[in-house]
Amino acid sequence: MDIRHRRLRESESIRRLTRETRISAESLILPIFLKDMSGGPSPIRTLPGHFHHSPLCVPDVVEQSVEEGVNKFLLFGLPQSKDERGSAAWDEDGVVQRGLRALRARFHGITLVTDVCLCAYTTNGHCGHVKNGRIDNDGTLDTLSRVAVSHASAGADIVAPSDMMDGRIAAMRRALDADGFVNTLILSYAVKYASAFYEPFRDASDSAPAHGDRRTYQMDFHNRKEALKEAHKDAAEGADILMVKPALAYLDIIAALAAETNLPLAAYSVSGEYAMIKAAAAAGFIDEYRVMCESATAVFRAGAGILISYHARELAAAIKKGDIG
Repeated sequence: MDIRHRRLRESESIRRLTRETRISAESLILPIFLKDMSGGPSPIRTLPGHFHHSPLCVPDVVEQSVEEGVNKFLLFGLPQSKDERGSAAWDEDGVVQRGLRALRARFHGITLVTDVCLCAYTTNGHCGHVKNGRIDNDGTLDTLSRVAVSHASAGADIVAPSDMMDGRIAAMRRALDADGFVNTLILSYAVKYASAFYEPFRDASDSAPAHGDRRTYQMDFHNRKEALKEAHKDAAEGADILMVKPALAYLDIIAALAAETNLPLAAYSVSGEYAMIKAAAAAGFIDEYRVMCESATAVFRAGAGILISYHARELAAAIKKGDIG
């Protein structure tokens, strides 16, 4: 007997019913850049459709995003001035701290995640303190913990250390618990590769290293087993959510880690991925909407349950239409 696999493509409702990969707008996180400035939003040249927002004005973009179906946000800060230690990162009146307080005063039911790192705050542009020309891993941990506590105090639900310093998760968990923030989650950039896909972000955050590079503390893109080792270490130290960054070039890593961890797994579709789609679409080479949908679905199909994406609002609209999800 000829047994055929019925794909049932003739029925849209059945196609949706039998989809193996499900995506919800609740799984999307939108990055937002906060800048210590006056006036309205300022366009980001390398991220078309995205802007720098002042702490005073950021509630407006969040309100619009919530109306479009996105209620989770990852906040990055650009201070007015920098120094060697990155002291603006933990300033009670810092740009992220003011943004958090402004959002908490206006909204209930949104989730606020903050990037915890020093690269946008230091004059050297590195993610950790520099001592004698080298990254001082252990000397950075107390500073990062101090930043995390300041964010939690201002209203962050989740802190997301992106620095890749060894031992930072354990240090941060101890500091948060000691200050009473036992319910503040840690989303660890557990697997962060030294990638060329970050260039538009570095322009947007003014965080390119002034000397050297970040390959001494970010991961070599040749390595797979190291990724699993880093993730398991962060989980053991108390991370609540693990992240793989970038996303599309590392779907194999997402899949491998999804098979090995019981923690929620996030992926960051980074600035370079977004910028390439935008540039190719602007040149008429691709259909931006379809490529966006296909790319996001690939990340979830690989095993991620959370997606940080500059396309988050557009993806929420596609989910509502039924084109994905």
